[in-house]
Amino acid sequence: VINTVFNVTVDLGGSANGSVKTAGFQQLQNYLPHKDEKTEINSIVVSATVENIIQNEVTVEINFTLIRQRRRHVRMQCVSWDNTNRQWSDEGCEWQGSDKEGVCICKHLSSFAILMSKEPLEIPGINEITLVGLSVSVMSLIISLAIQVIVWNGVVKSNALYLRHIAHVNISLCLLVGDCCFLASYKPEALSEIWCKTVVVLKHFCYLSMFFWMLCLSCTLLHQTVFMFHKVSKKNYLKFSLILGYACPFLIVTITFLTNNGAKGKYFSTETCWLVYIGLLNGSIHTFLIPIGIIIFINLLDQSPNRAICNDKEKTAAKTVMRTVILLTPIFGVTWIFGFGVMLLDLSSGYIALSVVQDLVTIKLTFFCFWWCWQNLKMKTQEVTTNIKTGKLSQKSDS
Repeated sequence: VINTVFNVTVDLGGSANGSVKTAGFQQLQNYLPHKDEKTEINSIVVSATVENIIQNEVTVEINFTLIRQRRRHVRMQCVSWDNTNRQWSDEGCEWQGSDKEGVCICKHLSSFAILMSKEPLEIPGINEITLVGLSVSVMSLIISLAIQVIVWNGVVKSNALYLRHIAHVNISLCLLVGDCCFLASYKPEALSEIWCKTVVVLKHFCYLSMFFWMLCLSCTLLHQTVFMFHKVSKKNYLKFSLILGYACPFLIVTITFLTNNGAKGKYFSTETCWLVYIGLLNGSIHTFLIPIGIIIFINLLDQSPNRAICNDKEKTAAKTVMRTVILLTPIFGVTWIFGFGVMLLDLSSGYIALSVVQDLVTIKLTFFCFWWCWQNLKMKTQEVTTNIKTGKLSQKSDS
């Protein structure tokens, strides 16, 4: 038996017989006592009764129309009126989750309503873990950049090494600025709307630029493989990389911002200080996901061994570039895939354990930055030592 009252659908199942009566009260929720200060009533009161005969099992499915839109991570609670204690009780009623946010299923007949928490759910300590993880990541990137600057003249001896180190420096810079913006917005509720919007634009641009600079590395390998007799000067490569690494992301961010008028709920969310996901291929987040998906796909295709380089130094440098692309693509790509999964997760659904993925990603990125610094330092030390030994041998041969 299905009845509708004030846009609320009541479906009575089970083994109930007799005449079903449904009544809706549009203002009654404002007059019934509600002692829990952490929740508020977010629907009208609907009463379902059956005349004549009622068997043991009764299942009532109520599809409420919410008075106020539910925010992400906000828990809902299906309740019925307890005449004995004169208060709302959740006994025998179950909320059907964020996918069916207005649907309740109860095992008895009574007067029903739906409660909504005033504050979203949070995992204890998640902000602190994120803060520590990102802080360590920022320090690791600063150390990596410092190492690059200190040993630059000693190790950049060929065009291939120059291309690799230029890309590494810019990847580190983009990631550093992006992480600093992430740190500044790790508590979105503390930021004003204009600052939240500014941080979103910077994160959108910096993280896109990071992936486009990875594409520069991949294009370098492809060029050296296909055009074996054509050498690109450092100046021309730098122009190409700046256009691909910064101009392309700038155009994407600008077009996305202007298309959505930079509006809250369209371009960015004040709850997360990040881009908006509305649905499949709907929302500003796809102007980030689609470009990086294409870049990851291109990088995975461009992993063939480079046989066109005859010079040993150039070949070694090219192999180093290839290892870098192979390493960075899954680390940053999988990281953002996990991040997208966390973005889709609603903690009110009960799968709270999955939200720890965000912190695991942060810790993973931190360990990667430490590993990257150590590998750079080790590699540069070996190269400098080799150069010194080579210089000494040449001096002995001259004498």
